Amino acid sequence: MARMGGRRHLKTLAAPKFWPVRAKVGVFTVKPSPGPHPIERSIPLLIIVRDILGYAKTAREARKLIAEGHFKIDGRVRRNYKYPVGLMDVLEVVETGEYYRVLPYPVKFFTLHPISKEEAAFKLGRVEDKSTVKGGHIQLHLHDGRNVLIRVSDPSNPVEAKPYETLGTVKISIPDQQLLDYAKLEVGSLVIVSGGRNVGRVGRVVAIQRGFKRSRSIVTIEDVRGEKFQTSLDYVFVIARPNEEPWISLPEGAWK
Repeated sequence: MARMGGRRHLKTLAAPKFWPVRAKVGVFTVKPSPGPHPIERSIPLLIIVRDILGYAKTAREARKLIAEGHFKIDGRVRRNYKYPVGLMDVLEVVETGEYYRVLPYPVKFFTLHPISKEEAAFKLGRVEDKSTVKGGHIQLHLHDGRNVLIRVSDPSNPVEAKPYETLGTVKISIPDQQLLDYAKLEVGSLVIVSGGRNVGRVGRVVAIQRGFKRSRSIVTIEDVRGEKFQTSLDYVFVIARPNEEPWISLPEGAWK
């Protein structure tokens, strides 16, 4: 991939391949602002409005619609046309009442999956790391840059924070970010693959082979058809506990 960082502008030819922009249409395209998702794993809001949803024919029209506050990301109006929209983000079109969740999808890498208003009230976040903050409370660091605080009554024995492990998934309300549920990554967990050649596939974890680093750890997954495949631990995103149905709706055929 061509260089994308360190400059204000981004050439169309260097844009991620899953962006729906053609290299010969123009020399430059929109470069996402620094935000919750990296460039290679996000789509600028302008491209979503113009090229995916089709609410505008030109970048100027799309910028005007975004500046007027017609679109919400995770329950908050976003007026920055460069805002990076990424994995598990919830997009709302205010006037039409349409709701979408950004999900991994085979070949396309990301897709906007239509969801109900009720489902749009929450999102899922993968726990990338956790730390102890002032007062002995535990702070979870999620994949989209959010921080969720787990308050503990006894800092010397924080049993309230023990269930929350890295690579598990928290279910939080949006936009107020209240913790609703948690699912640990373990054998039997229902997961969706967020990258690699198996991107978008859904299945139950059969085995986890830990390596020296997360990127060298291998997870074996069995899909709804009984086919087994393997992927990196980096690409596994838990969407339900063992023996549970998915917490989120999925594209047709992905799971049952």
